[in-house]
Amino acid sequence: MYDRNKKLFYEDLKKIYLILEQRQKDINSYFDILNDKKCNEQKRDFIDNFLNDIKLTINKENRLSVINRLVNLRDDSLIQALKKEDFSEDKILEIKENAYLWVSKFYIDSHSKIIHKINSLKLLTPFYRAILEGVHEVGKSLSSWQSSWTAYIINGVNRELYKLFEGDEEKIFKMLNEKELFDKNEEGKQAQRSYSVLVKTKDGYKNTAYSEAFSKEVKNVLKSLEKFKLKISVLKDDIFHQEHFYQDYLQAIIAAFSETNTDKLIAKWAAVDRIWMRITSPLQIGHPLEYYEDHYRKAVALEWDIRISNPDYNQASNTKKNIQDMFDSLFTKISDKNKYNNIYKSTLSNLNKVQLYIGRPLFFYGAEFCGLFSAQVVPNDENVSSKYGKKIFAFADNILDSLKAKPTLKINEIIFGKKFLEFEKDLIFNKKEIWHKVYDTTTIGHEFGHILWMDETSETLMNKTGNFKNIEEFKATTGGLMAFFLYEQKELSPYILRDLTKRAVGLIAWKETAEVEPYYCEGLIHLDILFQSGVLCFDGTLSIDLTDKKYINTKRIYQKMYEELARTYLQKQDATKYLNKFVKKEGKYFMPVKQEVKSFVEYYWDLYKEIGRVVA
Repeated sequence: MYDRNKKLFYEDLKKIYLILEQRQKDINSYFDILNDKKCNEQKRDFIDNFLNDIKLTINKENRLSVINRLVNLRDDSLIQALKKEDFSEDKILEIKENAYLWVSKFYIDSHSKIIHKINSLKLLTPFYRAILEGVHEVGKSLSSWQSSWTAYIINGVNRELYKLFEGDEEKIFKMLNEKELFDKNEEGKQAQRSYSVLVKTKDGYKNTAYSEAFSKEVKNVLKSLEKFKLKISVLKDDIFHQEHFYQDYLQAIIAAFSETNTDKLIAKWAAVDRIWMRITSPLQIGHPLEYYEDHYRKAVALEWDIRISNPDYNQASNTKKNIQDMFDSLFTKISDKNKYNNIYKSTLSNLNKVQLYIGRPLFFYGAEFCGLFSAQVVPNDENVSSKYGKKIFAFADNILDSLKAKPTLKINEIIFGKKFLEFEKDLIFNKKEIWHKVYDTTTIGHEFGHILWMDETSETLMNKTGNFKNIEEFKATTGGLMAFFLYEQKELSPYILRDLTKRAVGLIAWKETAEVEPYYCEGLIHLDILFQSGVLCFDGTLSIDLTDKKYINTKRIYQKMYEELARTYLQKQDATKYLNKFVKKEGKYFMPVKQEVKSFVEYYWDLYKEIGRVVA
């Protein structure tokens, strides 16, 4: 009976996965508005009504900006549209908030419809239907809180600090370190993230837990969590027998959100992560884990979602083994295992205990209405990971659907040329198996790459001047590349180099989007290497040389740069030292050190501001 029930459960998962696939196609079809022949009037009116609400001119470019905000959950294109029409900084912040509320309502309504469909068809089991309903109710509460979280931390305290120190971020970090304004880990040392906010006092600032700084919002979240826990407490997980893990997990989240002592916050959330690592069902809840938005104190964002594994995924992947072999080989080459034994053991332990989930986001809320990840490796707490490992989530199907739906932009035709783009389209539409292999190497490889060269103190020690994340994303991607170079599949090499080139150039568009600064910096470092290797050359127009000779040269430079980066991590040097070899701050934004790379970035950015939203 048990095996039969499990088989039926997975058949239900397939049905839900198909429902999600259809929903994604329907959402992606908003791009059809840009093509008058295929235009759905109801969807066009939905977009145009929002443009009217925010007083932005109705035209194809602005429609694309709003569709990008809705479909891709990114606001960089919308911000450029607002700047082009001379909206003030304060007005842009107001419209960003309006856009968040508009998008959150759209998706919460969509999630509700899917829950209703799942319940009416009696898919899954009563326990897992209750899980979906509980996640949804908590998600609505967290989504309501997101607005005040952003207003207080990102648009409030952080802007005050920036003005107070006249834009000198090294001084901001120096003050935060000297005044000990970071949360403390379980050993009483400075943690690399925070579950608290800064509150002004007569003497400066003090840490205040979320539960006190946002008392009304947290009470609403706790109320939803308590109802959720009560609902599943009378149900059994007849398929995976993990009901006690889920109950303990929710109780741990309740305790963590309730905590007022800032010195106990990290420990309370570490307890959440430990229990969460024991949950291995194909429906995975995602709680507050990441901290990209807050550049200064790494206040953990209000993530909340549930992810579904693809029940048909059976693609063999050697990425984990390749990463492990590369790490072991390079560690022996560049270092003393006795001297750096803790990092060596910690990395291998984390790699060995990785749980890999390939699927789609099912429902998502809060901070995730401002951007979903294409993949994720968590938890970030290295103390937890040293014993329990990490989970890697990868959403390949969503990414491929998105690439198929996006229109070709004029800027990409100018930068890459039609022949390059035709090659990309052929890959996306006609070579699904190859595309997934490239995704496995670059994206899943990226997530495994995050795990390498670190122990529980690495991030804290390397982030003294606030730039750890700004080299960490480059480390992750390049770790995946290094593993590919070790066990090279020649037929994939041209695709990998093209993907890398396209990614490096495209990330320039995120120059002024603060929460994704680490990816922007990653792109600039890649550009430095691609120009150095001769893949890219700029003399007013961009030349791209993807010949075998340039590929071999690129591989050699990456190997050299990665060895240097690995030594930086082993020695736990301040990340700024490595970053400044490639980029330096000019005013508010990083720019390349090398003049040729800088000239291209300036050219691309000016072009992006001018025609970045123009469809070819």
